[in-house]
Amino acid sequence: MDKQKQDITFPTKDGVFNMRVGAIILRDGKVLMVKNNRDPYYYSVGGRVKLQETLEEAIIRECFEETKVHFEVDRLVFIHENFFPLQSDTYGETQFHEISFFYLMKSSEEIEVKCESCTSDGIEERLEWLPISNLQDTFLFPGFFKSELACLPAAIKHFVTVEEK
Repeated sequence: MDKQKQDITFPTKDGVFNMRVGAIILRDGKVLMVKNNRDPYYYSVGGRVKLQETLEEAIIRECFEETKVHFEVDRLVFIHENFFPLQSDTYGETQFHEISFFYLMKSSEEIEVKCESCTSDGIEERLEWLPISNLQDTFLFPGFFKSELACLPAAIKHFVTVEEK
């Protein structure tokens, strides 16, 4: 995939639309999540989809960029529509309309992940394996991971989150 292709993120007069993918990477009762020193929460491995890129191409690319591992897709598990206010350097204070597709990735015991990624504004990230049994007390995004990762649904599940200003 050409790194120069544009992300599917664009401003409108009413806010910003963003399309993203997220990975569910599980091993030994833990989920692999990302953390940085600026934000108080953990978030899924993943990122923005680029124009002319399939969702599966995007999640494979994002997983490699963030972990240096070539993961394969198992299946789509969650679709998340998220509406939230955000103050960003690029767009100022605005409302976001984000659609995320979360994929379960095939994993093996031999995987050694290595994080060399940064946030879109250059803040260094790190990867952490979080025990699924202890997620209730963890600030993470998406929040539904706390209840849903213990027993993944057989069919695709859809969530809508609306965060007011």
